[in-house]
Amino acid sequence: MAAACTEPPRLQQLLERDPYLAPFRSDFQRRYSLFYNRLKNIEESEGGLDKFTKSYKTFGVNQLADGGIYCKEWAPGAEAVFLAGDFNGWNPFSHPYKKLEYGKWELFIPPEDGHSPVPHGSKLKVVIRAQNGALLYRISPWARYVVRDEDKVNYDWVHWNPPQSYILREGSDFMYLQKTGYNCVQLMAIMEHAYYASFGYQITSFFAASSRYGTPDDLKEMIDVAHSMGITVLLDVVHSHASKNSEDGLNQFDGTDSCFFHSGYRGNHQLWDSRLFDYAKFGMATNCLIGIKRRIDFRWEVLRFLLSNLRMWIEDYHFDGFRFDGVTSMLYHHHGIGTGFSGDYNEYFGLHVDEDALCYLMLANHMINTLHPECITIAEDVSGMPALCRPVAEGGGGFDYRLAMAIPDKWIQIIKELKDEDWNMGNIVHTLTNRRHEEKYIAYAESHDQALVGDKTLAFRLMDAEMYTNMSVLMPLTPVIDRGIQLHKMIRLITHALGGESYLNFMGNEFGHPEWLDFPRIGNNESYHYARRQFNLTEDDLLRYKFLNAFDRDMNKLEERFGWLASPQAYVSEKHESNKVIAFERAGLIFIFNFHPYQSYVDYRVGIETPGKYPFLCGSVCEEVLEIES
Repeated sequence: MAAACTEPPRLQQLLERDPYLAPFRSDFQRRYSLFYNRLKNIEESEGGLDKFTKSYKTFGVNQLADGGIYCKEWAPGAEAVFLAGDFNGWNPFSHPYKKLEYGKWELFIPPEDGHSPVPHGSKLKVVIRAQNGALLYRISPWARYVVRDEDKVNYDWVHWNPPQSYILREGSDFMYLQKTGYNCVQLMAIMEHAYYASFGYQITSFFAASSRYGTPDDLKEMIDVAHSMGITVLLDVVHSHASKNSEDGLNQFDGTDSCFFHSGYRGNHQLWDSRLFDYAKFGMATNCLIGIKRRIDFRWEVLRFLLSNLRMWIEDYHFDGFRFDGVTSMLYHHHGIGTGFSGDYNEYFGLHVDEDALCYLMLANHMINTLHPECITIAEDVSGMPALCRPVAEGGGGFDYRLAMAIPDKWIQIIKELKDEDWNMGNIVHTLTNRRHEEKYIAYAESHDQALVGDKTLAFRLMDAEMYTNMSVLMPLTPVIDRGIQLHKMIRLITHALGGESYLNFMGNEFGHPEWLDFPRIGNNESYHYARRQFNLTEDDLLRYKFLNAFDRDMNKLEERFGWLASPQAYVSEKHESNKVIAFERAGLIFIFNFHPYQSYVDYRVGIETPGKYPFLCGSVCEEVLEIES
């Protein structure tokens, strides 16, 4: 007999908000039951969610208050585990771990005259004796700092335990952000990744800040400086997959194909060439109490690893939240590969949904909301999963925001495929306003995806090669540059004002950066030439990039003044196809966009809610006042 499902406490509110979800009530009940039971088991068997998610303080290699070293690993497929490193002359057998239950191993190394036996900065390896007898030298999954020497391919694990913390210095790293009106920064490619050209999406060490940019303390200081300037800092977290590296990654840590991942075909992402986590990874035991044998789910080490990872980034580094990468791949067994989501609700429920992965996301958001309610979580989901950004208590995923991923795709499609006179105003408005009721969206016209090599930013698509020759104010304004600058401004403003409850920009795109972004790799002869953003272009008074940058700044400052992102969704009063005009109201402002390629209008009339005089706030002649009558 199937176990009874637990209904989310506020499910009825969700169903009343969106009646089309009513046929899937049992799906929400089943999902919430999975979440509820796993949370209950963690509370009962692990001493609570708080203790469970602080496992980063006990797993890996940690120094105790008396100077001793406590080590702990989960390696269920190992026959034996040892610690080797500089501290013991790399003797692979002198420091064996003690085998515990459930695939865990521990080691205690006492202090030496009150000092740590493993000095700060010394190199380490976990030595695994695999089931076939082979000795495997591995980096701990919980390693906090890994580095790569220039003459080596693989990374080395370095014990990070500095004698004193850093001293916060004055810094101006975020002055540009303040000046341009942004109040939050999302840091990408922070979690350590051996392959630089992966843009940080092939993670090898989940608890280590990338050594390419400095030490862990350097990152902590940078975040503290940002906070001192009132800037929120989010981490781009990758829990959807992991690198296939075994020498310096999680793959085959204990010598088996699984450990943290699904085994066989299910454990490999066919497009990303990476490993896929088993979010339901349970150890099994046999309970012989009163002569009855039954299997008991008792440990959930992948959940421990991932939830503790989030907790560590919040509490040790003071990140203010996360943008979860690749959520679509997590939500479905098909990972979104070859799947076009039409919006039919049947696409979001059924056997093709990976409810174990969804349960992990619910647990992650519950943990963050419970222990750090000030933190923000964002889902990168292209499928449009309903209720993903509704509270867990309603049966939702618990995220605060979701990325409006259809918007940049729409702008690219329009610019690539349509002549200016063929732009469809209704289609643009539909894309910008098509979002789930009472779920917050982050709108953006373009992101890092368009800036990477192989793609083009909006500015480059609009102005192409002329960006290299005709951006000087000393040159005549060509039709291509004139059109490109005006459309660049209009696209960003209408996306900002109509597309969601927050706005995202990738660095450099605010001023139309003329080049793509590329990281050192074999295909470009390991060149760093395009691993840059040329912010100096905005400081040159002879270049037109300054106009785009100033507009972006004014746009953000205008929103800060009137708060349209926190206002209800806009009322669109006009989307005129032949005139190519879009008009809408939001936060007491009137937005009028003329997308016609060659027609300007005088005394153009649009309907508004409240008649009166409206100052012209964003345009070429800011002193004018428009008198609008009903």
